[in-house]
Amino acid sequence: MKKAILIVLDSMGVGELPDAEKFGDKGAHTFNHAAAATPDFFVPNLEELGIGNIPGVVTGMKEKEQPVGAFGKAMEVSIGKDTTTGHWEIAGIETKVPFKTYPDGFPKEFIEKFQERIGVEVLGNYPASGTKIIEDLGPEHEKTGKPIVYTSADSVFQIAANTDVIPLERLYEICEIAREMLVGDWACGRVIARPYVMENGKRKRTSDRHDYSVTPPKDTVLDHIKASGQKVYAVGKIKDIFNGKGITDSVHTKSNMDGVDKTIEAIKMDFDGLIFTNLVEFDSEYGHRRNPEGYGQAIMDFDNRIGEICMEMGDEDLLILCADHGNDPIHSGTDHTREYIPVLAWGKWIKPGTDLGIRKTFADIGATVAEFLGVEPTDMGTSFIPEIKK
Repeated sequence: MKKAILIVLDSMGVGELPDAEKFGDKGAHTFNHAAAATPDFFVPNLEELGIGNIPGVVTGMKEKEQPVGAFGKAMEVSIGKDTTTGHWEIAGIETKVPFKTYPDGFPKEFIEKFQERIGVEVLGNYPASGTKIIEDLGPEHEKTGKPIVYTSADSVFQIAANTDVIPLERLYEICEIAREMLVGDWACGRVIARPYVMENGKRKRTSDRHDYSVTPPKDTVLDHIKASGQKVYAVGKIKDIFNGKGITDSVHTKSNMDGVDKTIEAIKMDFDGLIFTNLVEFDSEYGHRRNPEGYGQAIMDFDNRIGEICMEMGDEDLLILCADHGNDPIHSGTDHTREYIPVLAWGKWIKPGTDLGIRKTFADIGATVAEFLGVEPTDMGTSFIPEIKK
């Protein structure tokens, strides 16, 4: 068996990209700012892999003379800083025209037609923090049954509902209607179901979030792996991000640690191919909520699990850790930041201490996975397999 294990630490950027100022993100550095805000920040396993050797990354520990892994960082060439754009570029697609955003809310014409389709008026329709808007509009929603809709700096149409008011199945149905409608002049990258419950008198979002993405416009490394007869095992929201395209198997996750558990379960399975995992809580729970100490603790929690992942890997397996964008928890606003992403690779067959430098595109990751699994190369990206082989 031969597996590539690709884990996206959602939003864990490692410093502003050269064009960050154009996106309002000058000075952003998700990892450093989370680390600096967290007492006794300690990530020995990430250090062993080489994260402290990536230029500009400060962990509070000494730089390793020779890490056990390969280390570097990658630039995003696509125009954007959102989940879909980042993951698609990792898999081999450049987004040259950014997904449409709605800083003033969605057009009146769309909202009117959407309300006709779902048979009820909506509340909100403005950019907002998901946790704040359910506090602001939750009482009216719970009284009237009107769903809460909102957006952000990303191309998203989010629908929040108390599942005691709008059952989960109905919320998903409403989202599917929105996904069907949000094309053409009303194009939107993702529709997201945001269910919540009342727990001890407080509104709490549940893990039943569901993303409805647009389908990638062409084949990615996932399709190439699938076409070769190997598995593409998606953990977390990966299936949603690619709208199922190129995925052979998938599993939902409730948290970062559940995502790690399910990744380890997949490593133990008998198949060749790719395990593609997204750990969303870095982004959703700490980045967007501007909680730097919580972010730093989440990094340490993941660091504590890296040894388990490596222990289960076979002699031929390849582990790659990366991100998809930044979400600096001390930056202004509540949205993503335009940053480099870390690239860390490990396997028993890898030459330790390999400096991967600054990769010119996230797609180098997908190109590496393609070469490693012996499938058709992606349209963009350069594999670093030759650099890391012993």
